[in-house]
Amino acid sequence: MKLAINGFGRIGRTILRQILTRPDRAGVEVVLINDIAPLESCAYLFQYDSTYGPFPEPVTTQDAALNVAGRRIAVSHHADLRAADLTGVDVVLECTGIARTSDVAARGLQAGAARVLISGPSPAAEVTVVLGANEDRLGDARIVSNASCTTNALAPLLRVIDTIAGIDRAHMTTIHCYTNSQPLVDAPRGALARSRAGAMSMVPTTSSATHLIDTVLPHLAGRVSGAALRVPTASVSAVDLVAQLGRDMTCEGFTAALAGAVDASPVMGRTDLPLVSSDLRSRPESIVLATPETRMTGARQVRVFGWYDNEWGFSARMLDVAARMSGKTAT
Repeated sequence: MKLAINGFGRIGRTILRQILTRPDRAGVEVVLINDIAPLESCAYLFQYDSTYGPFPEPVTTQDAALNVAGRRIAVSHHADLRAADLTGVDVVLECTGIARTSDVAARGLQAGAARVLISGPSPAAEVTVVLGANEDRLGDARIVSNASCTTNALAPLLRVIDTIAGIDRAHMTTIHCYTNSQPLVDAPRGALARSRAGAMSMVPTTSSATHLIDTVLPHLAGRVSGAALRVPTASVSAVDLVAQLGRDMTCEGFTAALAGAVDASPVMGRTDLPLVSSDLRSRPESIVLATPETRMTGARQVRVFGWYDNEWGFSARMLDVAARMSGKTAT
């Protein structure tokens, strides 16, 4: 599978780390990285990562390329991707965060690539796909959204619970690490609470997963609400879900059924250990359920808690969906 990465930020760099370090990604070739930052900055930020640590091999630059792990990867700096030659590229991983209009989202296609996968919600996408929830909708779409990290964690969990016992209604709170959308010190942002220093306070805010669930799982539209609490940690987030089931169950029966469904899922995991967020860093699953945290009130109200590395797990799904789009794997 031949890929191009447009936007070498947190997700773009994490995707490349996985391609170069995970044996199951050995057949993936990165034809081009495009980013407006200077080549030296791209190399430095790839080699030295505050979250995942230094890359285990030397990273050098030469003749408009990164040399790393025995590979030479061309790097360009086009503000408009249409200036690049992407002939022969199976999928452009659109990681700039600005592909919200058809004009911007289609630039990879116009440059010669076969398909575009957007690393976030986008109204310009033909379809929004979350593995473990609605991958059957992918079809032959050429511009696809990979939704959000929280949607990738929540949607497979909702689908499993709905299959087990039905969902009458549910509310999700994501306890989310701070991101680049928040300031380091107090500074104006669109939302007043999001204007506060991200590493100093817990910040209540919204989550895009709330409306994306209606798109990904339309049969649950209007039945799932959500909110976010940004917290002063640099990586790994959590989903805290309370659902009203469609039928009576015991806690033991529900927990056993949930464990079986999670074990059968290629994108979900679980742990019986009393872990904390830092223990889940670099986990590739969309969500890792903390099974000791499962609670039931009465016969129908259930609380489920799960961890997700919002960068590493989401980047893993980007590669999985790209492989499906290119027809290179049955993942």
